[in-house]
Amino acid sequence: MDKIVLPVIAINFKTYPQATGEKAVLLAQDCEKVAKEYDVSIVVAPQTPDLYRVSRAVDIPVFAQHMDPGEPGRYTGHVIGETLVESGCSGTLLNHSENRMQLADIEASIRKAEDLQLYTIVCTNNPMVSVAAASLEPSAVAVEPPELIGTGISVSDAQPEIITGTVEKIRKVNEDVVILCGAGISTGKDVESAIELGSQGVLLASAVAKSDDPVKVLKGLIEPIK
Repeated sequence: MDKIVLPVIAINFKTYPQATGEKAVLLAQDCEKVAKEYDVSIVVAPQTPDLYRVSRAVDIPVFAQHMDPGEPGRYTGHVIGETLVESGCSGTLLNHSENRMQLADIEASIRKAEDLQLYTIVCTNNPMVSVAAASLEPSAVAVEPPELIGTGISVSDAQPEIITGTVEKIRKVNEDVVILCGAGISTGKDVESAIELGSQGVLLASAVAKSDDPVKVLKGLIEPIK
């Protein structure tokens, strides 16, 4: 399992055409270039069909965008943990706002990921849900108010109390889980503010995945915290 150090920048490729197929490989290589130049952890999360080609092309952690609970042999159309391992993944997102999961399935996926030595980032939409997720002991919790996703309005500016409140509440039930924030993160100032508020990294998508110059954007995100 690839080692991830803090702070971490996690890039969700979603299903953007700029981050699909061979373009996903090129974007991941841009992320790798910046990660090595600045000696920081950048995690990339391409679509499931692109996981193998991306993981073969870069030497940074590659995460799936989702993982279902379940065992190999059945579950047609599901994303099974063993398949992610064979694809070269280091971890997976769970419960993204665009692919919500039942709590029991989140827990089952976390336990399965532990057995397979995969990192888990559970996405949540408010402090109380974040606490519930943290109590399941994933690798990380990423709080993302869904109304800010894709708006360019950073949660660290628009709703800083969500970050501080989440950190305070999570630490009462889990002292070790990594806390990330997302939604609207697009600049180095956003990242710096998020970390000052208690986050240990960020999860973002469009600011990098849709950029004409992702290397420039990534450097702008990282320079203030380095």
